[in-house]
Amino acid sequence: MADEEKEKKEEKKSKKGMSPVLKWIIVLFAVVILGVAGFAGWKYYEINFSSSKKAADEQEEQIVQEPGLWSMESQIVNLMDNNGERYLKTTIQIEVSSKDCLSELDLVKPKILDSILGLLSSKKYKEIAGFEGKQRLKDEIAVRLNGYLTKGQIRRVYFTEFLIQ
Repeated sequence: MADEEKEKKEEKKSKKGMSPVLKWIIVLFAVVILGVAGFAGWKYYEINFSSSKKAADEQEEQIVQEPGLWSMESQIVNLMDNNGERYLKTTIQIEVSSKDCLSELDLVKPKILDSILGLLSSKKYKEIAGFEGKQRLKDEIAVRLNGYLTKGQIRRVYFTEFLIQ
């Protein structure tokens, strides 16, 4: 009889399922797993999205610095081909990296105008005709002007008027 009672008690225990301690261990383990996953997701978000936000903020700061535009009056020069019968009329706008460059450009304006006139009058029609020719000319102007600057640099050169006759 004692054996039968022991067997019945063991059957009841096996029917009950897991012990309460084992249930709490499983619940605690699940909570820890969820906590670790949440922390990892938060760090992933912080690293990926906050760094891109910082990069966007830095770009905005660079944009906020607002480069200045410096205008040159219209230049008319004879081109090198056809015995100087062709001429070029240009009006140029210069975009600089900082406002400090504007005052520096104003100080050396006679030197710049002389340099640009020399550059433009040394060109032939074939060298400056077409998109590629104008781009090369813009690059040459930027390189020449950057030689005069110490406080910044030329970002872009714009032709607001470009006429070849």
